[in-house]
Amino acid sequence: MIERNGPPPLGPDSPVLHLNGIPSRFRDGAVGDCFWQEPQGNWRPVQDDGLYAVEEQCVALHQDLAAKIFGDIRCYHALRSIAPPLLDQAGLNSEAAIGREDFEKALVKLAAFPELNRFLYLYDSRVLVSAIQECTKEVSQLTGEFFRIFNLEPFFTPGILLEDGTRWSTSPAVTMLFSTLGFLFIRLHSLLDYVAKLACEIQRMPSDFSKYPKLASSNFLFGDRKRLKLNKVPDTLFEPCDEVTEVEVIRNLLIHDGLLDDMPKAYEVIEGGQTIERFVLMPDRKNGQFERFKNRHRFYGREDKINLRLTTLVRGFQARQVETLTAIRTLF
Repeated sequence: MIERNGPPPLGPDSPVLHLNGIPSRFRDGAVGDCFWQEPQGNWRPVQDDGLYAVEEQCVALHQDLAAKIFGDIRCYHALRSIAPPLLDQAGLNSEAAIGREDFEKALVKLAAFPELNRFLYLYDSRVLVSAIQECTKEVSQLTGEFFRIFNLEPFFTPGILLEDGTRWSTSPAVTMLFSTLGFLFIRLHSLLDYVAKLACEIQRMPSDFSKYPKLASSNFLFGDRKRLKLNKVPDTLFEPCDEVTEVEVIRNLLIHDGLLDDMPKAYEVIEGGQTIERFVLMPDRKNGQFERFKNRHRFYGREDKINLRLTTLVRGFQARQVETLTAIRTLF
């Protein structure tokens, strides 16, 4: 049997990660924008990143959906105790080892089960809420992982004397740093689609359950938000804002046009042979778009250090997501 050792318990010498890429020790204090390692191994920010507030809204949404679809939450709970497990597992998660054809046959046999189609539709719609929960966890952990690499991994071969000045490096660690950053922006954009789908589904929720309803939001994306009742509601993700604009432009670059840099580079400022600052640059933007000249759209004249403002961006995004989920619940 393989023993898996977790991280050592938090102590005076435990590292604290900082936005400038220079870690300190826990004994020196952990306040402001920094990260420390939890017992499970993930790196959590000292400042609240909205993770638990999103979770709170999602837990309430699971209940809201059941109450709305069944008309009474007590009716749902009374029938839930006798409902076959495959209703909330088959075709939705890996716990149900059943194929599509067998699932269809099972539904025929269960045709007389009370409120069968309400159960099926409820669990289908709850998947949208679960996706928001899990993706929000990913965003939080990806942010922590970015700063773990940024603070603790050597960007270049360790032990080599560094000359004073600013130098850049590319290495496996830098590749993973940019990969983590890129995936973080992609998952933030996923959340935009998920909340838009959820708002659409609740807005167009069926009332006839004589048949198994198809999700109205199946082909709905964030770009379709003009059709939502909540479009442009203040403080939500449906309102034009800097957080959404940046997530969209970065995600579109990564998916459609390539990388954030032709060769991912991480920079270090060296003084007295020691690294006193690390940073990663983002391309210049103006009016929500990359500044472009002919075929070129990766200019770095503004020296936008994403590491110094990434946590603020994530917190702002998640604060808007909490307001978005709160607004979605009013649709009930």
